[in-house]
Amino acid sequence: MTLHAPVPDYAAARRAMVDSQLKPQGVTDAGVLAAMGRVPRERFVPAEVQPIAYIDRALPLGHGRFLSACSVHGQLLTQIAPQAGEKALVVGAGTGYAAALLADIGLQVTALEQEADLLAIGQAESVAIVQGDLEAGYPATGPYDVILIDGAVDYIPDAITDQLAPGGRLGTALSERGVTRLIVGRKAGGAFGYLSINDAGVPALPGFRRHHSFTF
Repeated sequence: MTLHAPVPDYAAARRAMVDSQLKPQGVTDAGVLAAMGRVPRERFVPAEVQPIAYIDRALPLGHGRFLSACSVHGQLLTQIAPQAGEKALVVGAGTGYAAALLADIGLQVTALEQEADLLAIGQAESVAIVQGDLEAGYPATGPYDVILIDGAVDYIPDAITDQLAPGGRLGTALSERGVTRLIVGRKAGGAFGYLSINDAGVPALPGFRRHHSFTF
């Protein structure tokens, strides 16, 4: 006799994620909540991880990369306040989940990733997928109203903030002195400044490390 494991009710898991994880952690943007309740997160992780796709923690994707926790995406996108019709860039798009959320909200999205194997897992619809150096961003389709660097970084390259439109917003997780915080910044008057949202455990993106030099 062959035993079959029950198929998880992913729709119910999405509803529980919205009600039990996102709303209690400050995710209040109606468009973000609606998108996260619609976009099937399980399609953006490897098959062996799908049964736990909706736990609120980072999930392994392979190649040393992770899909950030549900609450991380929810909080960053709430603070960025993406609007339909805006242009967005997702840096370190991984399998494309965050890009799919932005596309669902109605943004014109470019997803930048360097690992082709990761892109093959998700393949978000209505998203322009490009390969390249993450630290360089993707100026070809900029400037962008919204940039999401999807992972923790030690610094935010000028090459990426330069691709923000005036008034454009950028969200990421920034690691400083051993502490990783979610931050959201805005470009105004040609300068970029940011505010911290809260501490969060977010896996690092490759690259994005400051090169320290010694002086004598």
